[in-house]
Amino acid sequence: MADLNRPAGDNSIIEEPRKIPEMLNVLTILTFIGSGLGIVSALWGFARAKASYDQLASMNLDQMPDFAKRMMGNDPVEMARRSLENRLPILLLSLIGCALCIYGAIQMRKLKKTGYTFYVLGEVLPIITSAIFLGTGALMGFGGIIGTIIVLVFIILYASQLKYLR
Repeated sequence: MADLNRPAGDNSIIEEPRKIPEMLNVLTILTFIGSGLGIVSALWGFARAKASYDQLASMNLDQMPDFAKRMMGNDPVEMARRSLENRLPILLLSLIGCALCIYGAIQMRKLKKTGYTFYVLGEVLPIITSAIFLGTGALMGFGGIIGTIIVLVFIILYASQLKYLR
């Protein structure tokens, strides 16, 4: 029997909204959490740049154990000085990076492929910012290496979800 509510010849079927794949859902939630922490961290780093430099400059780093020195990178006092001098551009670029990640995650939750591009730009921007303003030594410390690994893992995990995006 014909449907009286549908015009004759209209064979369209009402589509259900596409559901977000579970892995993509988890990744975007983790991105929101990580970006929120990134915003807080950027603001904290900006506010505490002078105190961090003063604290590191007053420490006797020669008496520290070797593992602690390696965790801090090649020259932590110099990095703290550069962080202090460049705290405003570092803050702004970090906030832009976090905003790009959030925007990208929102777009990917809408199943839009362009969100991945914004996300990757948002993840890579702080790494480039660190290399430019602090030097590549900032990426060679324990925190820099772990942070870069986490970024790469998330980029790869999101790439595995591209098949669900249009």
